[in-house]
Amino acid sequence: MLRPPLAKIPLIGHTLDYMSDPLAFMRRQHALGPVTERRMMGLRWTLLSGPDACEAALRNADKAFANGPGWGFLVGPFFDRGLMLLDFAEHHRHRLLLQQAFTRPRIEGYVEQLVPAISRGLDAWVAQGATVDGGAFLAYPALKELTLDLATQIFMGGADLADDAELDALNDAFIACVQAGGALVRLDLPGTRWRRAHRGRRLLEGFLLRHLPAKRATEGNDLFSVLCHLRTDDGETFSDEDVVNHMIFLLMAAHDTSTITVTTALQHLGQHPEWQQRCREESLALPEHPSLAELETLTSLDLVIKESLRLVPPVPLLARRTVKATEVLGVPVPKGRFTAVMVHLSHHLPELWTDPERFDPDRFSDERREDKSHRYAWEPFGGGVHKCLGMAFAGAEVSLILHQVLRRFEWRIDADYVAPLDYHSLPFPADGLPIELHPYQARTPA
Repeated sequence: MLRPPLAKIPLIGHTLDYMSDPLAFMRRQHALGPVTERRMMGLRWTLLSGPDACEAALRNADKAFANGPGWGFLVGPFFDRGLMLLDFAEHHRHRLLLQQAFTRPRIEGYVEQLVPAISRGLDAWVAQGATVDGGAFLAYPALKELTLDLATQIFMGGADLADDAELDALNDAFIACVQAGGALVRLDLPGTRWRRAHRGRRLLEGFLLRHLPAKRATEGNDLFSVLCHLRTDDGETFSDEDVVNHMIFLLMAAHDTSTITVTTALQHLGQHPEWQQRCREESLALPEHPSLAELETLTSLDLVIKESLRLVPPVPLLARRTVKATEVLGVPVPKGRFTAVMVHLSHHLPELWTDPERFDPDRFSDERREDKSHRYAWEPFGGGVHKCLGMAFAGAEVSLILHQVLRRFEWRIDADYVAPLDYHSLPFPADGLPIELHPYQARTPA
């Protein structure tokens, strides 16, 4: 039974209805058809639901849907000219350069840096008393701190670039920029999310520009340095402005989306001890510090991560705007129309997934492959030319974090627990995901 919608509010329309329960909102829209309209954020949007409608926009065969003007309305001032906000020929040029930073040899190098950094981060969990018996450990803020530290290490070259106070300020700046996407008051006024995000963007730009000359002068293994030295066969490079824009976007993408995915996986592993133990046994068979190739042998963990991305995609809705009139499944969409590609709903349709609300990682096994029921049944990384460039890196980071957590800790979460997800920006558990976390103790057979 669908939850009744909240009342439509003048100007902002159905915005609060979406934010209060996006999946219920999407289901109500889908019941009206795969292509519908609603007023949100003060604008009229075309809403696309179901894999066929999503495919039409993401494949974008007639090049009618543009990312920049769609995402630009939501987060453009704060992630301006990041790869996700570029389109067509310009997007292609930038992507060709950026993909050099995410080749397999590069990712193997990032993994070598991630491994000890994750270990140090988990040491801090213990030092902070995270494993005191009976105490509730808030997993989400701890993971946010860990992934920010990893982003600082792998993307910027180490915490030596900033002291703890500046790192905290950078973290607050990222959060402000992300949260501004759901702001109802989109004006640079005192006390508003929009004002905080503008201040955050300036802080991030200033930090990166301050360190950019040193990165240009030497070639390091961190992403910041790599971007400064990328070059095409024709000699094309990124300008300083390009490097800063891409760094701010990539730092956000790596920081928030990985945190959300690990948080979701921790929740379900805590509620399904049989899966937790199954994954742990595979991790214990590997070194604590595995290579990328060894990491890819963790088949059970891979299933869990895919199922976590299905249940809670870090980006549940993809924004587009039409640059010319088009149609989707025979329904006209006018030029200039903001469009929401509701990928979250596709992950929960019973015609695509068996018992879609149940945590069932085996649905991704070779024997079942429910994700192949439709080319766009499972799309946590988007699709088409804008499919996430860093998804292989993100997968390695998430796997490495969970691998080490499984080897070092065990945890339980009540089977009836439902995470109170906040969708004002990207989804996160408003209660911080409290868990009972203890040191893992190997059992000796009786």
